[in-house]
Amino acid sequence: MAILQSLENMNDGYEWLVDIDLERFFDTVHHDRLMNIVARTVKDGDVISLVRKFLVSGVMIQDEYQETIIGTPQGGNLSPLLSNVMLNELDKELASRDLRFVRYADDCLIFVKSDMAARRVMRSVSKFIEETLGLIVNVTKSKVRKPEDEETKFLGFGFYYDWQDRLYKARPHKLSLQELKFKLKRLTRRAWGISTKHRVAKINSLIRGWVNYFRIGKMKQHLKQIDANTRVRLRICIWKQWKTPNNRRRNLMKLGMSQYEAYKYSYTSKSYARVAYSWILTTTITNQRLAKFGLISATEHYSNIHV
Repeated sequence: MAILQSLENMNDGYEWLVDIDLERFFDTVHHDRLMNIVARTVKDGDVISLVRKFLVSGVMIQDEYQETIIGTPQGGNLSPLLSNVMLNELDKELASRDLRFVRYADDCLIFVKSDMAARRVMRSVSKFIEETLGLIVNVTKSKVRKPEDEETKFLGFGFYYDWQDRLYKARPHKLSLQELKFKLKRLTRRAWGISTKHRVAKINSLIRGWVNYFRIGKMKQHLKQIDANTRVRLRICIWKQWKTPNNRRRNLMKLGMSQYEAYKYSYTSKSYARVAYSWILTTTITNQRLAKFGLISATEHYSNIHV
């Protein structure tokens, strides 16, 4: 919803983005200011006392207790709620100025129509955040940007202008794609001695979750490359698991290779990668066989759920 609202703002002509980054947000929340905001709405003294105790409960760092004079404990049940309580004040301020904005947790984009207006909003909103809310704005990361800039990244998405449809659209940011590729690389490393069934289950879980999250973005070509690379790396893992020439010969014959060729190629001196890319495995451990074994296609999953 946040991404769809962002696209709506951009396509309405608000093509300049004010990207304000809060420095170490959970570590810099001012307790007294936060409790003052809570007390405006909550009238139960016991609840207010409980929230205060949560804020000053301290944390354990390397088996040593440290007081929490400022900030909210990361990972705590109340921290996300209290962060929204604090930043709700920012929402009300932006709304009172009739600014178009989208905020999710501490990630916020403000949309305006000109570079000059964007810089003016950046200065005034940063001043409000630091002086009224007592938070710290990261000056080096807070920028005025256009949607199509490579550095523009919001909730893992990047944006681009589709000249054919004359609309701004979303797609996974290149850093999000790199992160997915890194995770798949870890799941398909051949030194990880687990069963193929367990490995495929892990891969499927990662692909489903990632594609479901980014389903509103355009990424079909990227997913085709990811599918191809994942299959190659999975073939490498299977080839290594077969280990001995005898095992390889038996398995190749089970998969339809002739006895002569299975014997010949089971003793190949080619590297794992060269075997995986060659016809030895692409014609035996085919895409169809991998699919029957349970490996899902990121491209097909995306096509099925794409909105």
